[in-house]
Amino acid sequence: MTPTHDLSFLALISNAHIIVQLIMLLLLVLSVVSWSYIFRKIFAIRAARRLTEQFERSFWAGGNLHTLHQSASAQREQSGPLARIFESGMGEFIKGKQASRDALDMGAVLDGSRRAMRAAFQRELDGLDLHLNFLASVGSVSPYIGLLGTVWGIMNAFRGLASVQQATLATVAPGIAEALIATAIGLFAAIPAVVAYNRFTHDIDRLATRFESFVEEFSNILQRQSR
Repeated sequence: MTPTHDLSFLALISNAHIIVQLIMLLLLVLSVVSWSYIFRKIFAIRAARRLTEQFERSFWAGGNLHTLHQSASAQREQSGPLARIFESGMGEFIKGKQASRDALDMGAVLDGSRRAMRAAFQRELDGLDLHLNFLASVGSVSPYIGLLGTVWGIMNAFRGLASVQQATLATVAPGIAEALIATAIGLFAAIPAVVAYNRFTHDIDRLATRFESFVEEFSNILQRQSR
């Protein structure tokens, strides 16, 4: 390393130790994958919120529940999470009501409908939570991976200085700069993942609250209709 060492970003990466380069590559891959999940999750949550609002407007407009159930069943994949929760509960209620005409069994029918909605509710949350653990892992681990690259790079830089009789700032600077790039890339991967994870968790919790409230309100409606 000389005082005229190229300190451009690409040159520092290309001149870094092979272990540091592999760590940088790993961090870059983690960043690319996390960004792909971030964009996919943005669109998924936005679509879930929009379809939930559409279904709530249709449901509380006072239309026929059987007609709404048929519509939700016919377009199950495109109807949205809340519509699928309704479709599961209403479908179980209809089947249970047809199987038993005894008024004493209506309690069991209502319990079955509630369980069906709870199961659908959990499936929808699992779908919305998909890949959030990956974002959390990237956000928590990436800085440490970058720090490992930095420590390795600094150690390698000081080993290279062992053969130099007089170490100056110009001699040390390139090796330190190469090592610090790993930490910078680790932070670049971690910060968006942490921000996205916190935001998505908040949005999903709000949707979960709406779903849970709907399950309770719809269960009350079914209970009134069964009398």
